[in-house]
Amino acid sequence: MKKIEKQQQFVRAHLDLFRCPTCQEPFAQLEENSIVCGRGHRIDFNKHGYLHFLKGAADTEYGREMFLARRQLLDAGLFKPIIQAVAERLPQRPLKILDVGTGEGTPLAQLATLRAGQGDSLLGFDIAKAGVTLATQLDLDAFFCVADLRQLPFNDQAFDAVIELFSPSDYAEFNRVLAPDGTLVKVIPNADYLVELRHLLYSQDDRHAHYDNSRVRELFARHYPDSQVQRVRYRFTLPAGMAAALVEMTPLHWGRGAKQLTASELAGLQAVTVDVSLLIAKKS
Repeated sequence: MKKIEKQQQFVRAHLDLFRCPTCQEPFAQLEENSIVCGRGHRIDFNKHGYLHFLKGAADTEYGREMFLARRQLLDAGLFKPIIQAVAERLPQRPLKILDVGTGEGTPLAQLATLRAGQGDSLLGFDIAKAGVTLATQLDLDAFFCVADLRQLPFNDQAFDAVIELFSPSDYAEFNRVLAPDGTLVKVIPNADYLVELRHLLYSQDDRHAHYDNSRVRELFARHYPDSQVQRVRYRFTLPAGMAAALVEMTPLHWGRGAKQLTASELAGLQAVTVDVSLLIAKKS
């Protein structure tokens, strides 16, 4: 089956998940290469097999090389303990799962492997076309699309779980698309996340050399007073030759004042600390 046919088959089977970003009416049918809402608005599947729900070009600095580097590190296991912790927080029954800011899709694919046999319906979206294009190349029974976090093209109460790794949040939209008793898992970096790389890139008196997630945690707690926090911390040994890919995959090096690392500095970066918090909530 061709890629576009596989994606169309998913949408046809899960048409109840989607709503029109123009009028907010549910999509009613597939017509040839288009998904059509009750008021006649239509969006075409592109040649990569995904739907582009944005009303214009995406405003993002995330490009193909960054996502390729991310896939290289994630395939090597950089986030596997995080994904394991996320999987352990999800109910053991068939779920409709939304991956917010899916990027190139590897975390969702690794979650699918851990939950094999559960019968989940998996959907990931990102604002970056480069990431979604790569995600559609995965051998994964899931659907990917380009969409806006602030205006999700999904129906109310459509998902049993929303997961989000290192991405912005819109809690009003998350609550809207989560079913009653649905699970939200947000992964955020702690102060020591990739601290070895951070300290290579910035001097100690540079504000980018330090990170504080307290504002993010406090905002989550205000929205979900009964939420839980789970810390996941470990050391990850970089496979030979992957230090440059680590730099490329993270926006840490985008800050003003970031050093251009030398070959010897990259060679000396042999392991990094992965230190994150899972913020977990149930929709009441």
